[in-house]
Amino acid sequence: MLKELAPICLFTYNRLDVTKQTVKALKNNFLAVDSELYIFSDGGKNKKDKNKVNDVRAFLKTISGFKKITILKSSMNKGLADSIISGVTQIIEQHGKVIVLEDDLITSPNFLDFMNQALDFYEKSVRIQSVNGFSLEIKINNSNGDVYFHQRTFPWGWATWRNRWNNKNFDKLLIRNKIKEDKYILPRFRNACGDDIVNMLNSSLEGKNNSWYVRWVFNHFSNNTSAVFPVSSKVKNIGFNSDGTHCDEINVYRSIPDLKIKREFTFTKVKNLDYKSNTEFLRFFKKSYKIWYRVNLLKNTKGRIQVKNEIVQRLIP
Repeated sequence: MLKELAPICLFTYNRLDVTKQTVKALKNNFLAVDSELYIFSDGGKNKKDKNKVNDVRAFLKTISGFKKITILKSSMNKGLADSIISGVTQIIEQHGKVIVLEDDLITSPNFLDFMNQALDFYEKSVRIQSVNGFSLEIKINNSNGDVYFHQRTFPWGWATWRNRWNNKNFDKLLIRNKIKEDKYILPRFRNACGDDIVNMLNSSLEGKNNSWYVRWVFNHFSNNTSAVFPVSSKVKNIGFNSDGTHCDEINVYRSIPDLKIKREFTFTKVKNLDYKSNTEFLRFFKKSYKIWYRVNLLKNTKGRIQVKNEIVQRLIP
């Protein structure tokens, strides 16, 4: 039996269409009616964005289907990183745990079941730092039940606990000091979490990107903790288009959405991926793979759009 359900934090900006789809899918979750929803609406950067933000906020007022809905509007543009860090901190201090979504994520109806069950199961497991709803398309040993583990967590529908979340996790000065103290930490970080991760971290530290996520991954690595993933993904990202602030037009992170909609999951203790599965996981972050995937996918753009639309339609009846 589940303990008290974790509150949901939904972060929105200026994309009305994807926000509507995200909310519709979330509302279709089995546990939505029993869950508290906190919606953080970031302020617009300019007049054009402010008008779009106002359109999104008008829609947010119409949302129903949850135990309680709280809308928190920012008068200024914080940006995604500051919005998530401050918003999650606020809610996790109140509730002790939190489930986090952005405005372009389609969830399966059992997403909240999986997230809450995982939060309960791993609550006292210090080796687990976060829970993911999204999963990459890799072959997993079934002896691990419905989950697998990796130090490279993902930002597409995730959850954590108060004792694993701290603003210091994102402090750039503290991260720089860790790097100075251990000259081999970055090569180990790359080997553990992917070819792209060090450049992403350096860009974040230099202010060239606004990524809270890469600092969260580094925190997992430096703490020697892991994230838990579902074998079948409970999340589909629909934000890879010209309107996405942090996405280009092609999503190279393939996944197979959970369309079976089972509601009871089997969890196991933390276990490292075998060599083959780990290699499959990390190949998604290789530059050579991303180039190959884009080239091959663009050869069949019509088919790509058709498959994507079919999946979204099945997740949002």
